[in-house]
Amino acid sequence: MKPRSMETRRAGVAVGAQWRGAPWRGLALALLAAALLPLEARAGIGTDAAEKAKAPNPGAVFAAAPPEIPVVRPKSQTVTDYVEVTGTVASANVVKLIARVEGYLEKIHFEDGALVKKDDLLFTIQQAQYKAQLQQAEAQLQAQQAALVYAKTEVVRYTALYKKNAATATEVDKWVYQRAAAEAGILGAQGQIEVAKLNLAYTEIRAPFDGLMGKHLVDPGNVVGGAGQQTALAEINQLDPIYVTATLSEAQVLDIRANLNEKRLSPADILKVPVDVGLENGKGFPYSGYLEFVSPQFDPSTGTLQVRGIFKNPDRNLLPGLFVRMRLPKGHVAQGALLVPARAIGEDQGGLYLMVVNKDNVVEQRYVKPAEQVGNLRVISSGISADDRVVVGDLWRVSPGLKVVPKLTSIDAQ
Repeated sequence: MKPRSMETRRAGVAVGAQWRGAPWRGLALALLAAALLPLEARAGIGTDAAEKAKAPNPGAVFAAAPPEIPVVRPKSQTVTDYVEVTGTVASANVVKLIARVEGYLEKIHFEDGALVKKDDLLFTIQQAQYKAQLQQAEAQLQAQQAALVYAKTEVVRYTALYKKNAATATEVDKWVYQRAAAEAGILGAQGQIEVAKLNLAYTEIRAPFDGLMGKHLVDPGNVVGGAGQQTALAEINQLDPIYVTATLSEAQVLDIRANLNEKRLSPADILKVPVDVGLENGKGFPYSGYLEFVSPQFDPSTGTLQVRGIFKNPDRNLLPGLFVRMRLPKGHVAQGALLVPARAIGEDQGGLYLMVVNKDNVVEQRYVKPAEQVGNLRVISSGISADDRVVVGDLWRVSPGLKVVPKLTSIDAQ
């Protein structure tokens, strides 16, 4: 090998100096740092780069279309203001069947808990002695009738003899007395017959009205109706019509009177006041009747006023002792009240609210004040106007501030 010349050595020194310059020194340091990184870190760097390469351009994504949401306009109609209270169902008539004559109970003619019609035979008490008493009374009547005929004949005879001076006035008076006594005896015998007939009729105990029988309280073979003994044989309840009683607080009564302009209702007006009843676990007020009684004074111990309504109950859905919801009109009629579907009303910590679509088709949360319910609709006394669009469907999809496409539907179809 030939020794390098001085120029060659100088050129190599210059090239080495260039490699040792700042740019190349930075590249060398970067390569050294990458070599010293763990394998997982180096793989992450590549993955992040690949993900960034695959990410779509945000400017190229189209905005999602607003959802189509069903809405309704509030319904405007005349609504009567009501007060709702809890009432108790009570029988219109409750009768304890009592044995009015003494004797052995011979037979029971009904099943416990059965429905019976008016005048159906329920119990039979031993009848033999009462039939005999009736026969005795009838015989006494015949005897008195015979005595009357005889007395009349003697009066005629002795009167003729007296005119001929063949009889005394005392004898004539005697037969006149006998005739009057026979007439009185006939009246007495007729009365005894009526008593005997009544006693015989009392041996058959019949239903005083259509109703529901309770269980029998005395078994056949027992003596019932003894002197001074009021033996109850069973109890019968009238279920159609039926009563519902309730109590109104002083505030409720004063509110009703204020709506009526302090006018007191006459008994005839009370019979015209409609009242409605619904079961505790039911919807609405399917049973309609009218107010029949209002207590003339407040109960001082409770500060309440008792009212009673009467209702038809042909299907016997209302049973005595049942708790029900009773609705009475306050006397105030709201013209142009706004109603919305009850299912559209939501509730949170702030209270009851509706979701309303404003003029920009953006959903708003409106807190409202609901009033009474009319069928499936609920009266809204404040919080909305007649032109508002209330969300009634897909409530789970909407939230305040969401832009939507409102689809107007009929409120009657809700």
